[in-house]
Amino acid sequence: MPFFDELQSRTAAARAELFSVPAIRDCLSGRVTRRRYSAFLREAFHHVKHTVPLLQACAARVAADRQALRAALQHYVDEERGHEEWILNDLHACGEDPGAARRSLPSPATKRMVDYVYDYIARLNPVGLLGMVHVLEGTSSALATRAAQVLAAALALPPAALTYLSSHGSLDQEHVRFFEDLVNGLPRADQEAVLEVAHNVYRLYADLFRGLPA
Repeated sequence: MPFFDELQSRTAAARAELFSVPAIRDCLSGRVTRRRYSAFLREAFHHVKHTVPLLQACAARVAADRQALRAALQHYVDEERGHEEWILNDLHACGEDPGAARRSLPSPATKRMVDYVYDYIARLNPVGLLGMVHVLEGTSSALATRAAQVLAAALALPPAALTYLSSHGSLDQEHVRFFEDLVNGLPRADQEAVLEVAHNVYRLYADLFRGLPA
């Protein structure tokens, strides 16, 4: 079995648990408020702003002779740079103050998720970061486009308030194919690290959604 298929299979229960969180189920069924959507965007800002630093921390700890992996990480950096600004623009289009969001603190759940991945990169195996990539991009490709459509209808939001979700729904489908090829070629020790981080980030990401206002 290719490793990507193994990863999908062995994280299926954790993924199902994430997708069953009430905030996600409510959103996809149209039971959502602007307050909850804005809270989601603020938490997204607080973890997305770490995407490029996390990728750079990973690349700094990957051996210099692993050129293919280092090139893949640089590709991710180039693709992800500046996405946190999209989220602030969405907040502005929702009538929120993006400056206040920038100055705010992440929820404890968001902070735990980000801190966990930084710690794993520094102390265990930097390639484990790809477990977080799997969770966030896989979730986006599965749910983001549909969520954006539901939010637009339920809250009468303009497209300018939904750019983060709308763009990631299609963009991350391409990223998933790139990710599949990448992880299939990793050594087994790295693959085990990806599995471990993916399991834990699914749980931590679910906690982020559980903490959103009702």
